[in-house]
Formats: sequence, C-alpha cells, structure tokens
Amino acid sequence: MLTVARVTELKGNEVSAHTVVSPEEAADRLAIRELIDAYAYCADGRDAEGQMALFSANARFVVYMDPRSSGPTMDLHSRAELAPVFDNLNVYEATTHFNGQSTVTLEGDRAEGESYCLAHHVSVDGDSRSLMIASIRYLDTFAKSDGAWLFAERRLYVDWTDTRTLVESAA
Repeated sequence: MLTVARVTELKGNEVSAHTVVSPEEAADRLAIRELIDAYAYCADGRDAEGQMALFSANARFVVYMDPRSSGPTMDLHSRAELAPVFDNLNVYEATTHFNGQSTVTLEGDRAEGESYCLAHHVSVDGDSRSLMIASIRYLDTFAKSDGAWLFAERRLYVDWTDTRTLVESAA
C-alpha cells in the first residue's frame, strides 16, 4: 500500500495519478523496470545464466504459446528448470526484444505487473531467412530479496505471431 502517494484507479481504464512518490518507491519502480529490460537484454545476448539469475530460486515460469488454449504450453517451477527454455533461443540467428508499456503495483517487498514486448526472431534455413514477430504480454509477480528485485513468477502470453520471408537488400 502506498502511504505517501495518492493513487486513483479506474477499473477498465487503469489510470494512476501520483502526486508524490517517495525515493524508495521510485527506486523500486526503476529496479523493476531494469529487471524487465535485463530479461530481454539477456535473451538477445544469449546469456541464459544471466537470464536465470533474474528469477528467485523457486520461481515459477508459465508459457502460453496458443492464445486460443486455456492451458499453458509449459509450466516450470524452479530457476534450474529455465536453462533449456532460455538456451532454445540459440535456434535463431538473431533476436531483438522491444519492451513496451508496463504497469506495476507495489506492496512492500512484493509487486505485480504487466508488460508488453514485441519479440523478433530471425531464422535461417539454407539460403532462406525468415522473421517471426511475436506480440507478448508478461504477467509478473516480483519479490525483493536482499535489496534486489527478482521474478517470483512470470507468465508469458503470446497474443499473436507473424512470420515473413526476409529478402537481402541490395546495398
């Protein structure tokens, strides 16, 4: 609960109006945004160990690849189980994740949030190259431990994908 900020929430149109933000809240919000961005940075740099380190030891990671299905494609229950998932990005020649808007609700050393990402994945098959773009939403639960924010739970929802052939441009 925020004690030094006046927060107005309108359900359906979640709008927050902060008149005062404590330095602690500002630092927590920045740290959480940096955590979200570090996840994408590690993914694009193929740093699976770095990506895993962003999660608590008993974190849960749930993936919903098919927006028409109510059940998850994958449901992992520890940091150790994340290695093959993050290593799987190596099947792509390149990836670029653009993080978009996000919301965060702080409750002491816990927080919940939603963030959006457009993930670009370049594949090569012989002489042909393709680009798959995925619109992703993350529903996150964050936990602060020893002064650092980590993912306690991350739910990845693929809202849509688009795959297209890439053509070499004449330079």
